[in-house]
Order: sequence, then C-alpha cells, then structure tokens
Amino acid sequence: MKKRILYWLQNDLRIDDNPILNDLSQQQCELDLVFVINPAWFKSNNYQQKPYGVHKQRFLMQSLYELQESVLELGQTLHIIEGDPVEVLTQRINELSIDEVVYSQQIGVYEQRQISALKSKCTTVVFKSVMQDTLYQQQQLPFELANLPTGFTPFRKKIEAAEISLATHTFSAARLPPPIILCAKQPIEKPATGNTQLLGGHQAALEHCQQYFSSALPSSYKITRNELDGFDNSTKFSSWLAFGCISAKQIFCAVDAYETQYGANESTYWIKFELLWREYFKWHAINVKHQLFTFKGKKQSSPLTTFSPNRFAKWCQGSTPYPLVNAIMKELNATGFISNRSRQIVASCLVNELQLDWRYGAAYFEQQLIDYDVASNWGNWQYIAGVGVDPRGGRHFNLQKQTQQYDPHGVYIAKWQGNEHCDAQLDDLDAADWPV
Repeated sequence: MKKRILYWLQNDLRIDDNPILNDLSQQQCELDLVFVINPAWFKSNNYQQKPYGVHKQRFLMQSLYELQESVLELGQTLHIIEGDPVEVLTQRINELSIDEVVYSQQIGVYEQRQISALKSKCTTVVFKSVMQDTLYQQQQLPFELANLPTGFTPFRKKIEAAEISLATHTFSAARLPPPIILCAKQPIEKPATGNTQLLGGHQAALEHCQQYFSSALPSSYKITRNELDGFDNSTKFSSWLAFGCISAKQIFCAVDAYETQYGANESTYWIKFELLWREYFKWHAINVKHQLFTFKGKKQSSPLTTFSPNRFAKWCQGSTPYPLVNAIMKELNATGFISNRSRQIVASCLVNELQLDWRYGAAYFEQQLIDYDVASNWGNWQYIAGVGVDPRGGRHFNLQKQTQQYDPHGVYIAKWQGNEHCDAQLDDLDAADWPV
C-alpha cells in the first residue's frame, strides 16, 4: 500500500516556488490536499474585531479557487473543509489512515500552537515542515536566532554583508500524486471579482509580477512609494505575499533580474530594503512569541494609553476631527488596502492624538487589510506605539504636516470625503456622564 500524505495548505497558496509541492511531485504516494476554513476567523475576538473582513475573505476565496483549478490540471483535488483545524484534521487523518502530514512552518504563535495540538493528537503520524514564508532559512542567517539584532538596521547590515544567495524553483512536473479522495465535497464556485486590481490567486500574482517588472515603475519606487493614492505608486505585492500566492524570494529574484537588464538604482534597492523589513519582522515574531501581542511588548512599562469605545469607533468609521485620517480610514473600509504612509499616519493618530490602546488598531487592521500579515502588522503597530523595535521609542506623525506634504491641494481628502462627518468633539459626554 502506498504511503498516504496530507498537505495542510495555509499561507502557501501557490504552485511555483513551493518546495513542498516540488518534493511531493517526486514521491510515490497518495496525496490529500487540504485547506481548513476556521469559523473563528469570522467571529469577534478580544478586541471586538473579526480576523477576516469581507475584503480579505474575498481575496482568500479567489486564491483558493485559482489553486483549485490549477491542481485539477495536475491530477489533484483541493479539499476545502470548515471547522476547528485541530478537530477536523485529526478526524481526517484518522479516517483516511494518513501516514504523514506536511505543512509550511507558521510565524504566528497561535498557529504554532494549533500545529503542536494536532501533533499531540496524532502521535503515530510523521509531521514534516518547510519554512516558506521567509527569504532565508534559519540556518542561512549569519547569527543564531537567539542573537537576532534588536533593531532593523544592524539586522539588514549583517544580512547584506553575508551575501546569501537566493534561488526560486518553477514547478515543472506534469502531474502530482493521485488524490486519496477524488472529488471535493464542496468545490469553490468562481468568486466575485471585487477590487479588479487586486485579484487573489497565484496566477494573478505572477501576472502582476511580470507586468510590474516589465515597466519602468521599479526604477521610481522610492520616489512614489509614500504617495497616498494610486495603484502604480508602490509594488502592491503585499496581498499576494500574505496568502503565499507568491514568495518573497520570487520578488527578490525578480528585482535582481530587473537590475541586470535595466540597471540598479536607489529605488530598485529599496524594494529589496522593504523585503528585508518584512524578513526582520518574521524572525522577530518567532523570537518574541506571545510578546508580539502584549500591551507593553518587550518594554518594562506599558504605554500611557487606554481604551475609549467612542474614540475607537470614530477612528474606525473615519469621523475623527482629522480629515486626512478620516479619508484614509474610509479608503481602508471601502477597499481593504491603504498605502504604507497612510498606515503610519492613522496608527500614529490612534496612539498619540486619540490616546488609545494600540492593540485595538492592530486588530482592526487585521480585520480590514487584505494584506494582513501577523508579523508585519503587529510588529509595525508596536513600532509606532513605542513598545517594539523602534530605537527612538515610538513615532508621532504631525497630522498637519502630513496633510501639507502628501495632500497639499486636498485631492485625496475630497476623493474619500474626509471632511464629511468630521466630528470636532472626540468624546460625547454630558453632565449625566460625570460622577457626582
């Protein structure tokens, strides 16, 4: 009897540069491809937010549909099952007599706990993992993970000095091993398009990569990346990276190829620079574990902020006294995407002007952003709040200066109606609210 392998797909929804699929294509086995949709993704968490908002959910379903169709051409079946991952996978492993489970290593501590719980319930099964969410494998790092530099700059300098070579792998096999179960119980119907410029899926990711690096845009990236609006002002790879529709290595190597053909400059280097920021947050998240989510992070004292439901609601809805912040939040709610500069502006406002607990902002971003990434999102929020890896102890963006610099004529604010419902009073209090 052939060995039976279950591949638990998570944030690795691609065919190319997928070492697990490459390895499986060489094996004589029966294969079960599984993605688990966790109902907890659509329920409110401790911060009254859902891990998956409508934009992120649509992008996920688009990505799963595209993967479903691609593996079908390779003689395989993608099974989408719903339920608590530990429970439904334990049941499936037992029912199908699975010998081995393969999966991509996870960055988040809660995802790691799920894998540990599954292992404890399936003690006779072999578990194998591959790190697919980083540029480098841990053994390639020029330092022990316990000695990860405490700031990005020393990390970047050590990585660049090491000159670690990167290579990607195009999937070339004609077929994957046969499926254990031929037909999916609930195949995905083609999802609605939504944002036509950000369509989920590994083919969409590769098409965008090809289009972007066939243009002159990489050579001006550093000049335009901080603009508030415009699809071409930044690379827009982050959403596909978040779901593993494309790998960081694929993008890094595409920059190398572009520089070879068209020449390197500060802008092309800056794309790599931002990929290294992403890389740093990945290894930082693995290092600090649950502290990535704690109020005071790795600091000795907590921030001098609190939680006000009224202020937080106004921030989420885009009805604060600050038109630029309102415009940004309305774009986020309408599209599921805002620029890097926009994220810094509204995060700074929540922490500094509104004096709110940064974790609520991070949770709202987790819900709303298509490109939510556990390490980058929570790491960047800690950075702004002064409890993360910022050597300066937090960032405060002057809203008037940001408006003058990035929206001097009010075009962006007008587009997203930042002046509408602009409530000059943050707190709705009257005499009845005050203690006697």
